Amino acid sequence: MALDDIKGFLHMAELAQTELMPGTQPDASAVAEHGGNPNWKKGMRSPNPAGRPRGIIDKRTRVTQALMDDAPAIARVIIDAALEGDVQAAGLVLSRVAPALRSQTERVEFAFDASAPVAQQVEQVLQAIADGKVAADVGKQIIEAIGALSAVRAADELERRLQALEDKQ
Repeated sequence: MALDDIKGFLHMAELAQTELMPGTQPDASAVAEHGGNPNWKKGMRSPNPAGRPRGIIDKRTRVTQALMDDAPAIARVIIDAALEGDVQAAGLVLSRVAPALRSQTERVEFAFDASAPVAQQVEQVLQAIADGKVAADVGKQIIEAIGALSAVRAADELERRLQALEDKQ
């Protein structure tokens, strides 16, 4: 298809739209106001006044309904395959019956002074890791939490100082 043919086709489509659906074009001020995302003005004629007919079911809904009708039979086949030794089927069944375990951090206890400066708190955690009282990954989480708390405290301190300066003026 030549470029002229494409331009002609686009021009014909533009003419057809304006001739067949007068009054359905968005207001030019709405286009300018909303940056190319026109809103239909209240009272404008709809380009499809009849709308979608009632009772029409789209393809996705039909597929879903068909699958739901056959779901018990499909589940039975997969369960039977799992019982016969199919490892993939067994994995699928078990993933629905018993969800995968999530790792949980163990509770740890070690000497820790929360009122100490941040650097000392981190040193205490590092010492607990070195002594074997805390796992390295847990220690890392504790140090990250100390850092986050330190940042919050710093922001609070700055806010307090700013408020004190504003109160003086």
